[in-house]
Amino acid sequence: MVRYDWSKVWQTLPQLIEYVPKTLLVIGLTVLLGTILGFLVSWGTFAPERTIRRLAESYIFILRCTPPIVLLFLVFYGLPKLLFWWLGIQSDEWSRTAFAVIALTLLFAAMISKVFISAYSAVPKGQTEASLSVGLTQSQTFRRIILPQAFRIALPNFSTALLNLMKDAALAYTIGLIDVLGGANLLISRNFGNHSLEVYSAAAIIYWVMALIIALGTQGLEILLIPQRKGALK
Repeated sequence: MVRYDWSKVWQTLPQLIEYVPKTLLVIGLTVLLGTILGFLVSWGTFAPERTIRRLAESYIFILRCTPPIVLLFLVFYGLPKLLFWWLGIQSDEWSRTAFAVIALTLLFAAMISKVFISAYSAVPKGQTEASLSVGLTQSQTFRRIILPQAFRIALPNFSTALLNLMKDAALAYTIGLIDVLGGANLLISRNFGNHSLEVYSAAAIIYWVMALIIALGTQGLEILLIPQRKGALK
């Protein structure tokens, strides 16, 4: 029977921590680009044009029903051929980070758009009517009245989406990205499969710490926004 060696876990941690910046880079870029795209998609579901609404709804449905690993493979293997056939762009030299960010952005945008839609719908419509009646424009009403409330409503679900993104991003090792999990597999292959359980345990600890930071950060932000919401309702 193979004995579990805790000392190997602590020895492996510093080596895997070196790959944390790559993991954070992928997650950070995905959150930034995915939030922008998700906002546009959620806006499209409320557009007066039926064609735009159908396109936005179809995008959400298709991407939410696509497994992350399948989407990663479709983007990594299919996007270069599509870009060359359609626009004549050669993407053979693109880094695996770029392909991972593109795939995860498409997925995150679909997930987060549902969060935005539900948060916007949760704000009482009477507040929009009241704001317009006192002379505010549509854009002023959205920025000053609707957006702050919708942001706080969306925050818990946004936190959940971030945690799901962190787990989905771990699958990027399947296309050769050397992040935390990719680094763990690299170490295992260098050790000829020895102490694989300890290496994966070290990787799990890193993901647990990142998840804890995300959860505490969003909870703290939510607590800070509670007084502002109460003040806005008085």
